[in-house]
Amino acid sequence: MVDEETKSSSKTFEKRVFSGVQPTGGLTLGNYLGAVKRFVEMQNEEYETLYCVVDQHAITAWQNPLDLRNNTRQITAFFIAAGIDPNSSILFNQSAVAEHAQLGWIFNCVARMGWMQRMTQFKDKAGKNAQNAALGLFAYPALMAADILLYHATHVPVGDDQKQHLELTRDIAIKFNHDYEVDFFPVTEPVIGGAASRVMSLRDGTKKMSKSDPSDLSRINMSDDADTINLKIKKAKTDAEALPSEKAGLENRPEAENLVKIYAALGDQSVESALKDVGGKQFSEFKPILAERAVELLSPISEEMNRLMQNTDEIDLLLAAGAERAREIAGPILEKTYDIVGMLKP
Repeated sequence: MVDEETKSSSKTFEKRVFSGVQPTGGLTLGNYLGAVKRFVEMQNEEYETLYCVVDQHAITAWQNPLDLRNNTRQITAFFIAAGIDPNSSILFNQSAVAEHAQLGWIFNCVARMGWMQRMTQFKDKAGKNAQNAALGLFAYPALMAADILLYHATHVPVGDDQKQHLELTRDIAIKFNHDYEVDFFPVTEPVIGGAASRVMSLRDGTKKMSKSDPSDLSRINMSDDADTINLKIKKAKTDAEALPSEKAGLENRPEAENLVKIYAALGDQSVESALKDVGGKQFSEFKPILAERAVELLSPISEEMNRLMQNTDEIDLLLAAGAERAREIAGPILEKTYDIVGMLKP
């Protein structure tokens, strides 16, 4: 639970981080190294941190209601097991704070159709039959901007696939400030991830690791046990050459580069530092070392997630307490936004 001392704390921060993860199931190593590991690091730095399970974004594609609830709790358990402290960070689910949707509508009226049509993720997710896609899938970058700007977040950790959406967030903030002749919403800065901010498939180093890949061997799931992790790394696609001693030697070797980046990120190393450890090794030597490092770090997270999921009532209470803390920040910002726009108070 969130203790009373934390709830009443008056500590202020010059930097505020917001980020979120969709509860669509199938947590992978990519979710951990590409997002949550960095979330934990920022929690322990000079930032005020808000981390959100973005369940409203999840329903841009149809979700089974029972699965959505379970996945929301599972993401929360993942956050906590990975090191996010609900007493240090504000941890909540998006739909519990109505101000997200309310500010999202304001931003729907600020954003331009042309901006939305340039979003490559809509094109990728909608596919060839975009006319059958949900309106929410088209408009959700404006809601994402609301997620961030509702808290006047100054920084957002992003991977390569989210840079375009953060650029849109910045455009919306600038246009709102210009249209209403105010200096109200901050122009949020990206925080680029570490060695493995984009984790690639174990079967194809040119494709992102994904829970939707039909091959389970393409990814390490956060629920995988030690034997499964060892097997997947053993079967990971490689090439015939030994590992290089310098980063330049990884060029045009996507599978080798991916495995080295995973090794580096798991050990909080740079790629250059990792290659000083493993450069010159054949993959038959390197893979067991990588597997050992992965199991050592990931197994305790998996075990703690499973333990937390045995008591979902406690997870629900944590989320409710986090939503209350989030609304303390969001409420005044939305009220001021309404005032700027010209809406009457009730």
